Amino acid sequence: MELKTFFDNFETMAEAPNGVQKLREMILQLAVQGNLVPQDPNDEPASVLVEKIKTEKKRLSKEGKIKRFKDLPAISTDLFPWRLPENWDWTRLAAIGLVNPRNDVSDDIKVSFIPMKLIPVKLGENVQFEERIWSDVKQGFTHLAEGDVVCAKITPCFQNGKSAVLRNLVNGIGAGTTELHVFRSVSDEILADYVLLFLKSASFLNNGVDVMTGSAGQKRVPADYFAMRPFPLPPTNEQKRIVAKVDELMVLCDDLEARKKQSRQTCIQLNDACIDKMLAAREPARFNKHWQRIHTNFDLLYSQPENVNKLRQAILQLAVQGKLVPQDPNDEPASVLLEKFQALRERTVEEGRVKAFKSTNMVMTDETHFKKPAGWEWTRLGALSISMTNGIYKPAKYYSDTGVGCLRMYNINNGKINFENLKRMELDTGEIEKYRLHKGDLLVNRVNSRELVGKAAVVWDLKEPLVFESKNIRVCLVNNTILPFYLNIFFQTSYVKDVFQGTAKQTCGQASISQPQIAGIPTPLPPLNEQRRIVAKVDQLMALCDDLETKLQKSQKRNHQLMEAAVVEMLAFEKYAV
Repeated sequence: MELKTFFDNFETMAEAPNGVQKLREMILQLAVQGNLVPQDPNDEPASVLVEKIKTEKKRLSKEGKIKRFKDLPAISTDLFPWRLPENWDWTRLAAIGLVNPRNDVSDDIKVSFIPMKLIPVKLGENVQFEERIWSDVKQGFTHLAEGDVVCAKITPCFQNGKSAVLRNLVNGIGAGTTELHVFRSVSDEILADYVLLFLKSASFLNNGVDVMTGSAGQKRVPADYFAMRPFPLPPTNEQKRIVAKVDELMVLCDDLEARKKQSRQTCIQLNDACIDKMLAAREPARFNKHWQRIHTNFDLLYSQPENVNKLRQAILQLAVQGKLVPQDPNDEPASVLLEKFQALRERTVEEGRVKAFKSTNMVMTDETHFKKPAGWEWTRLGALSISMTNGIYKPAKYYSDTGVGCLRMYNINNGKINFENLKRMELDTGEIEKYRLHKGDLLVNRVNSRELVGKAAVVWDLKEPLVFESKNIRVCLVNNTILPFYLNIFFQTSYVKDVFQGTAKQTCGQASISQPQIAGIPTPLPPLNEQRRIVAKVDQLMALCDDLETKLQKSQKRNHQLMEAAVVEMLAFEKYAV
């Protein structure tokens, strides 16, 4: 990819997942590879600058101002990570400055003290500091001075890119955490800001991680890696051009990031407002108006994954409010359905198939979430179930690779039964009969975290006998009287989740709900035919949401691939040979 193509696609690549951060990394790497700004053949070659610094260090050494000077061995060409432009030179930080130098100042002067927490990650942020007396910090801390470039050496601070140029220190002197490597230039022709770009580049950080030593959580980058790693040095004038260009592009990245964040927030807020108004609408005309607004702005509103999830929840809530499909006055009312169900339940009790179920109190007006549509009834879940049963409890040793499949709380996800990692149990015939699941049962999770307790799914695809564990409750329904899939839709709504999260008993970090709590949930019951229409419509709209998510994923994948291709082509470099 040519540099022009890179800049032409700058904003497009920013749309990739973590795109702006990737752009920042690319800019830094392009900078130290000599690919960000054009070279000027009139610039004094960097090799001349290296010789000047060598002469200066010899002088300072002779005057006793620095340690005894000695020539460093030449860098093997095998260690060069990439090919440099003309007039650049491979050198080392140890060759062009001082690494981890010491200060010699009066004990009573005020100085800056810099703990690790005050060293920024982001390029361009100023280093903050505390004020101390030199005698208090000169021992046991890293010595620092105005213009030094510091780099964290311990994990995870190193990987996070904690590094900075020190400026505006009190009296030009400071001390700080011992977890720093320090570079101090001996020449104004080495720009501290350019050195900082190198310390924040992907090549320096990635290879530094590979050579870290120490135990887990306490790994550090060796001093030799910092001091002796090949350093790409441009001519002084090009250093200035590079730093200026990086500053310009980082401002552009900040702007892109802010615009992207604002666009995202605006999109989310607009979607929230549209959905809230649609859910709150009481008259069909107002509901249709707000739904039309969503439909008109569909591409805008659902360009964010979290908005698609909110659309799913809105669909579920509209479904159980009676707003998703029209009512049909010819449908048999839900009140008649309840009477039929009561007769069916009483007959099962008389036949001895189930125990007598406790009477269920009427739903009071202040318990309802919305005004019921014509033909609907507010009832309680207990009035719609024949029985509820907690699952079988067996210690872990009873699970095996053979036997009857047992659905655990982990097998209930997003309103569906997930058969991955299905555990099995060796059970006797009586246990199997007591806990066996049947087509149309509603399985409700009764013990979990507060956020997940009460998740539910319909048991439907029974290719083999299945039982259920004790952290779940089986709700037995009459399939031709109350559609289990309609109740499953109801259980996925925020109404039910809010009830469980508000009433669940909390013990040792786990929330739990009981059969009476489940039986007592106020439930909006539509006529049977409307239940069928609701379930069909929800299935249709959830498929639409699936398509939306697929399109978003494909779009993000394309942007990600473009970014990765640019990284591979423009930033190709070999790992530093240790």
